[in-house]
Amino acid sequence: MSKVILKKDREGSLLRFHPWVFSGAIAQVVGKPAEGDVVTVQASDGSVLGCGHYQIGSIAVRMLSFEMDNLDQSFWTDSIRAAYEARKAFGLVDSPLTNCYRLVHGEGDSLPGLIIDWYDGVCVMQAHSAGMFRAKRQITEALQAVYGERLKAVYDKSSGTAPFKAGLDLIDGYIYTAPGFTGSESVVLENGHKFYVNWDEGQKTGFFLDQRENRALVARYAAGRNVLNLFCYTGGFSIYALAAGAAHVDSVDSSARAMAMVDRNVALNGLKNHTSYTADAIEFLGQCEGGKYDLMIVDPPAFAKHRGVLRNALRAYQRLNAAAIAKVAPGGLIFTFSCSQVVDKEAFALAVFSAAAQVGRRVRIVDRLCQPADHAVNIYHPEGEYLKGLLLYVE
Repeated sequence: MSKVILKKDREGSLLRFHPWVFSGAIAQVVGKPAEGDVVTVQASDGSVLGCGHYQIGSIAVRMLSFEMDNLDQSFWTDSIRAAYEARKAFGLVDSPLTNCYRLVHGEGDSLPGLIIDWYDGVCVMQAHSAGMFRAKRQITEALQAVYGERLKAVYDKSSGTAPFKAGLDLIDGYIYTAPGFTGSESVVLENGHKFYVNWDEGQKTGFFLDQRENRALVARYAAGRNVLNLFCYTGGFSIYALAAGAAHVDSVDSSARAMAMVDRNVALNGLKNHTSYTADAIEFLGQCEGGKYDLMIVDPPAFAKHRGVLRNALRAYQRLNAAAIAKVAPGGLIFTFSCSQVVDKEAFALAVFSAAAQVGRRVRIVDRLCQPADHAVNIYHPEGEYLKGLLLYVE
């Protein structure tokens, strides 16, 4: 096995269990590791700090263990089982109302570079590193060992997430299917609501599981209100609001495919008082009648994928929230979010504050919102807290 030897006094972050080794901390690479190989990481004095996946880039190693310097199948099975037991503790496993959840959330589950979502027996995985992509067979065996006969299929959807320059065969498809399993779509339950999930054609793994608790919070406030759901994707917030007694819900997304799924989900749940708009959400907000909506959900895609565009992203969040604050009815509520990892909670709150000041309306923060427990944040890796939101009351 190849070795990565750190510069003198650069092991501190690993001793605090931070899972990344940056290229600037490396003194020497012994051997010729390919991207995705497991490498041993050593301090300058030769002491072993653990092992992880080697990769090309500013993050040179993603640590998998701070104890071992080699990995076998038991490592993968034990790691997947630990993630499963955590979801069981969160009340998500075998819940009669929810049969979809995130099983593995990268660094939050000490498996950096790996995402696995569970959809009522189907595991959809996304590898964000070459190492995790190359380990997908071991990961599948671990899923079979943990779930047994409950596992219907394992689907790899890494073509849009794994590094394309690593020479990987990035073709999405099934790694495993149980006898008799067919299809790429299923109906799942979330807090008793039904949703179609298509892991082949949908965004991410097919559904945005990270908004589960925030959708439930929308339901608490939706009764009798006129609701605008911007960047609605397949209508998660819309379904919750309608089921909770919203007077009317307008759902807006630029994707015709997503809007077709919204209509299917509305029908699936037997709901009415809903209108779909296939349109640019920002343009729709700018053109809509002021005061028409007294509850808005503003959940855009990530405006900043890296720090180089952070300033522009913060301006975009300010403009978007200024438009929402200007248009919401007096006494209205706004659920506003950012899923950009490089935008921290303080920066996002400041952008929303600046938006309120720009518009000149009185705004109160009712609640601060975040990702749910199955999108775990490793206490040694605070960077994993990517989803942040605010519930605003506008006088």
